[in-house]
Amino acid sequence: MATKYWLFKSEPGAYSIDDLERDGRTFWDGVRNYQARNMLRDDIKTGDHVLFYHSNADPPAVVGTAVVVADGYPDHTQFEQGHPKFDPKAKEDAPRWFMVDIAFERKFATPLSLESLRTQSKLADMELLRKGSRLSVQPVSRQEFNTILKLAD
Repeated sequence: MATKYWLFKSEPGAYSIDDLERDGRTFWDGVRNYQARNMLRDDIKTGDHVLFYHSNADPPAVVGTAVVVADGYPDHTQFEQGHPKFDPKAKEDAPRWFMVDIAFERKFATPLSLESLRTQSKLADMELLRKGSRLSVQPVSRQEFNTILKLAD
């Protein structure tokens, strides 16, 4: 199966690239959008590459990379009463929400701001740059991924 490329958004106050670097590996939980859930469950696979994006930051930016180290599996937070992401409709034998595990690869020396990405013609079709694009998990083309890596260098 061919490697795929993704962009995962996180608010740095909730979980940052520095947290991932410190932890080395984490589960990507709490996604509560069906389109993103389907990608986590069905499409994102071990070995896929991830751009780590700080949303709701000043400025919002791509700040590093990670690699997927575990395929999609049920998000445990959906079953935890009292957890902010608890889902009373989710059942252990019929989970509604999924997550993957990722591992730290690299933190960029200089974050690549959303504004700076908008100036790159090779990124004109990138999902992140589309008006109204709000998904916390997004596909990225190989060309877009490589363009961002070159910008980071």
